[in-house]
Amino acid sequence: MIKALLTDIEGTITRISFVKEVLFPYAANQLPEFVKTHQTQSAVAEQIDAVKTIIEQPNASIDLVINTLLEWIRDDKKITPLKQLQGLIWQTGYENGDFTGHLYPDAYQFLVAQQQAGQQLYVYSSGSVKAQHLIFQYSDFGDIRPLFTDYFDTKVGAKQQQAAYENIIAQLPLAANEVLFLSDVAAELDAAKAAGLKTLHLIRDGQARSPEHNYINDFSHFTAEHLA
Repeated sequence: MIKALLTDIEGTITRISFVKEVLFPYAANQLPEFVKTHQTQSAVAEQIDAVKTIIEQPNASIDLVINTLLEWIRDDKKITPLKQLQGLIWQTGYENGDFTGHLYPDAYQFLVAQQQAGQQLYVYSSGSVKAQHLIFQYSDFGDIRPLFTDYFDTKVGAKQQQAAYENIIAQLPLAANEVLFLSDVAAELDAAKAAGLKTLHLIRDGQARSPEHNYINDFSHFTAEHLA
């Protein structure tokens, strides 16, 4: 029996367009000034150093770091220092009321129902844990962070790599086959299944169905059979 749910965010419980059309452009517009203004603060300085390490230029100028980050945004790179900085920038946007964290209504109702039924809820997203906290703290339905037991990001590994899911399971008091992973991306589900997790494909926007995984189009189609 399933004892916990591990859910992706983008495309699974929130619209892909919210990230691509709201969050990403906001971060891209704010990033140059934000990095320059806050570059001496420890949380930002740590990420600047990480960028320099990745590009193998320890003496890189702040302008080169910023241009690299903007290039990663344009290329939709899932690189940890970029994700950490985006989370810091988005915090300002949420706090200023520039936007709220979008959630599908059916996803919100599902998460509440599962938590009330005793399921442990975990999150695994390519967005930083900080960004995850923000979308749930400032969600369309208010602060829903208490629904979740813990959060994971790319620090455990890339989402399409089996080892990432093994790293997550190593941190949970559960066996892999007691965890159901929810995602809209078949390659992520393949990696999770290879690590022993149960899987469920959310096909909300016409994605190709993978024969390797059960699927639903929204959470109103979720049944007790998916927890068996």
